[in-house]
Amino acid sequence: MKLIVGLGNPGKIYADSRHNIGFLIVKSLARTYKVTLRRGIFTSSLTTKTRICGREVILATPLTFMNLSGNAVKALVRKYKISLDDLLVVCDDLDLDFGRLRIRNSGSCGGHNGLESVINSLATDKFPRLRIGIGRPDPRIDAAEYVLEDFSKKEKEEVENIQQEAIECCLIWIKEGTEKCMNTFNRTPRA
Repeated sequence: MKLIVGLGNPGKIYADSRHNIGFLIVKSLARTYKVTLRRGIFTSSLTTKTRICGREVILATPLTFMNLSGNAVKALVRKYKISLDDLLVVCDDLDLDFGRLRIRNSGSCGGHNGLESVINSLATDKFPRLRIGIGRPDPRIDAAEYVLEDFSKKEKEEVENIQQEAIECCLIWIKEGTEKCMNTFNRTPRA
């Protein structure tokens, strides 16, 4: 069984923010496979089970705020007895150009509070994560404010393509694992 968790902040006020791109990807996967995320029992998350690429997959978006995402991820891992190799955390990344994808098997939080919470709760950084670039703002703009702002009009025009590429990455991860995804998506952006 695989578990894909998109990180973000719950609530309508944050729904279209850059920080919620992880939620956006998981919700897009759910729509693609015609399933509905519902409040999970003892998980502090909206969850759904489905079959993707012939495998059972749980999709989840925590109901905790970003900085407490680890509590929800740990509850999901425990409830569904998920091996950390079968966990994929999807989140935004300020240090990647807008729309750029990077997937890794492990690593630091890179200053991302949601990933830091997950690492602390799981007591390891050894789990796959898909980071989606949101770009860094002008130095005069506070990064914390920037991530909580809605996508700009120009960015919104590109979000659908980013979603499709991220979904493709998730499907390859389900079928063939992180190494294949790294070879495909960590290169120079595809045209």
